[in-house]
Amino acid sequence: MVGTDSKQEKLRQKILDLVVEYAGEEFESEKPFIPGETHVPVSGKLIGKEEIQYAVDACLDGWFTTGRYAEKFEKDFAQFMDQRFCLLTNSGSSANLLALSALTSPQLEDRRLKLGDEVITVAAGFPTTVNPILQNGLVPVFVDVNLDDYGIDVRQMKEAWSPKVKAVMLAHTLGNPFNLEKVTEFVKKHNLWFIEDCCDAIGSKYNGKMVGTFGDLATVSFYPAHHITMGEGGAVLTSSPKLKRIVESFRDWGRDCWCATGKANTCGKRFDWQLGDLPHGYDHKYIYSHIGYNFKLSDMQAAIGLAQLQKLDQFLSKRRENYRYLYENLRHLSELFVLPEPANNSEPSWFGFPLRIKEKSPVQRDELIQYLNRRNIDTRLLFGGNLMKQPAYNNSTFRKVGDFINTDIVLSQVFWLGVTPLLSENQFSYVISSLSELVSQGCELRTT
Repeated sequence: MVGTDSKQEKLRQKILDLVVEYAGEEFESEKPFIPGETHVPVSGKLIGKEEIQYAVDACLDGWFTTGRYAEKFEKDFAQFMDQRFCLLTNSGSSANLLALSALTSPQLEDRRLKLGDEVITVAAGFPTTVNPILQNGLVPVFVDVNLDDYGIDVRQMKEAWSPKVKAVMLAHTLGNPFNLEKVTEFVKKHNLWFIEDCCDAIGSKYNGKMVGTFGDLATVSFYPAHHITMGEGGAVLTSSPKLKRIVESFRDWGRDCWCATGKANTCGKRFDWQLGDLPHGYDHKYIYSHIGYNFKLSDMQAAIGLAQLQKLDQFLSKRRENYRYLYENLRHLSELFVLPEPANNSEPSWFGFPLRIKEKSPVQRDELIQYLNRRNIDTRLLFGGNLMKQPAYNNSTFRKVGDFINTDIVLSQVFWLGVTPLLSENQFSYVISSLSELVSQGCELRTT
């Protein structure tokens, strides 16, 4: 057996060495940038030999589901985010659904969210921040955003209040934190649950504290567009042992058991429970306390994430550097754009570089992004713009506060450029020169 193990270990190492050699050639070789021909992405994954090596190593375990790499990632990422617990799941969208669903648990007694309860949020954002509210039979209360950081207009939160409001669920737009001081003041005053959607904001800070630590629960995404990737993947973070248990239950079929995958009898009384109307001694591994899901991820995904996590500080530094480069080199176009500024008391880990077309600008937003597209430069709109105008929500029940002037400005005048570490200085220079040329041509887009 010793000899067999030794042979397996040698074969395994040989495989991993070859993987490193291949991945170095495939993913780390620099490719020349040709203006107009080379695509300038707005986001995307930046991977190297470590990610592929870790994924293959996890695959060679033959375990496939959540395993040792997931356990290591959860521990290390929770530490990075200044939280006690990290619970991996299969996407950022699932993370949002798990976080909101957890607050409907009967285990929260009088504070549980019930059908018809209201949750304050914004319409200028991504659907998966809002969808879990509707999916749980709750009512979104939409509030306008401000045009400084595209976060919630905290002045309207007082107006949004009603006795039916039980929670607040908000995203940090493109990595720029919203006014956490005022929001946390509001949720504490009314004893509300607070979920921070940090899918675009891993590593952002507010008043020197990591975003995601201000609420009861936080969510992140590891989709390829985000700060680090697992391909697909996400996580829910909390420092509450009770909420951790509930989220874990919803993620793992709704089971009452909290044993790790492949383990049994962690509680020490597997056959001694009596819950619900089940007979005494029913196997705890098959007792269900919630209407849950199977939202676990594979250990290969976690392995990729662990390799990415080791590069996260480098990625964040590069994103901030790219933001500064764009900001300094687009200031001369102030007659055309409003440039993004960090929120007060914040240090964003920028996901994107939002630009707002000024009202008196000679160019329309949609014309501009088509111009850039013809030059092979990617842009993105600010997600759903105004979700209340999206066809998916035509028959949805929601409450709205105010006239949403700013949200409609976002809908019609805002787009964003990438600050991903994928981009080189040559690519940024091409983006800047393209926009400068646009102005020098008198914005004659249709003839360009």
